[in-house]
Amino acid sequence: MSGRIRIAIPVGDPAGIGPEISLKAALDPAVRAACDPVIVCDPALLQRHAKACGLKSDVDILPCPQPETASLGFGVTSPVAGRASIAFCAAAVKAAMNRDVDAVVAAPQNETSIAQAGITFDGHPSFVARQTGTDENGVYMMLCFGDKRIAHCTLHRSVRDSITLITKENVARTIRAADVALKRMGIAAPKIAVSGLNPHAGEGGLFGREEIEIIRPAMDAVAAEGLSVSGPYGADTMFHMGGFDAFVVMLHDQGHIATKLLAQNAAAALTIGTPILFASVAHGTGHDIAGKGIANPAAMIEAVLMMAKAKRPETNAAA
Repeated sequence: MSGRIRIAIPVGDPAGIGPEISLKAALDPAVRAACDPVIVCDPALLQRHAKACGLKSDVDILPCPQPETASLGFGVTSPVAGRASIAFCAAAVKAAMNRDVDAVVAAPQNETSIAQAGITFDGHPSFVARQTGTDENGVYMMLCFGDKRIAHCTLHRSVRDSITLITKENVARTIRAADVALKRMGIAAPKIAVSGLNPHAGEGGLFGREEIEIIRPAMDAVAAEGLSVSGPYGADTMFHMGGFDAFVVMLHDQGHIATKLLAQNAAAALTIGTPILFASVAHGTGHDIAGKGIANPAAMIEAVLMMAKAKRPETNAAA
C-alpha cells in the first residue's frame, strides 16, 4: 500500500453516538490533514444519523450493509444493533488484515445489545484476537491519553481470577507487547515502568510477595532481551513519574481509574499484541444523546490522530 495512511472507523453501536462521532472525526480538518479516514457502516444508517445530527456525509465509506437496521431507533438496545455493530468491527479488522487500510479506530460497542444477539464479546482485545487468529493470552489493552500510555496484564476478569493470571509469563508478555506497540507508534527505544500488584508494591514483602517472586523475575527476563524496564512501583504513585513512555499495570482498575480521572472522555484504548493496529475510544455509547448532534468526538479524533502517526506493520506477524 502506498500514499497516505488509511484508517478504518467502524461506527460501533448503530443506536448510539458511534455514527455521529465517527462522522465528526472523519470530517475534522486535523484528521483529514493527517490521514484518509474510511467509515465502516451501512450507508443508509450513516445517512440517517447524519441527517438527524445535521452533519455532512460526504466521507469515504467501506459499505457493510445491515438491512435489519433500517427500522432501528436511536438509544435502544436490540439484537439488531448488536449484530450490526459486530459486523462493522469485523469488516474493519478484515480490511486491516487485507492491507486495504493501515489501522482501525473503533467507535464504542453496547455490550447489552451484543449479548442480546447471542454473540460472545468481552471487549475489543479478545475480539480482535479471535478475528485475527491470535492467541488471546498474548493480547492486551493499552490506554492512551496525552503522553500517558497504560498497558494492563489483566482486564475484564474478577479480581480473584485476575490475581491467578499474574504470572511471570503473563507479565513478561504484557511488557513485550507494550514495547512492540510503542515502537510501532514511532518510539525507537521505549522506557517502560511496571507496577506492583500489592499496596506500595509489596513494601519489600510485608504486604505480599508477588513483586519479589513474579513481577521482578518477569522484568529481569525481558531486560535480558534488551527491553528497558523499571520497577515494580506502587500503582498509586507511579503515574506522576516522568521519563517513561508507558506504564504496565497488573489489574484493570490500577490503570482505568487513573485514566478516567485524568482523561475522562479523551482516552483511546489500543489493542496490543495482534498483527494489526487497532484502537477504540474508551467511553460509552451515549444512548441518552444519540441522534441529537451533541456528542463530543474528542476521544475519537485523538485516537485517529494517534494512529495516523503509527508506523505501518511490515509483515502480518503478530506483534
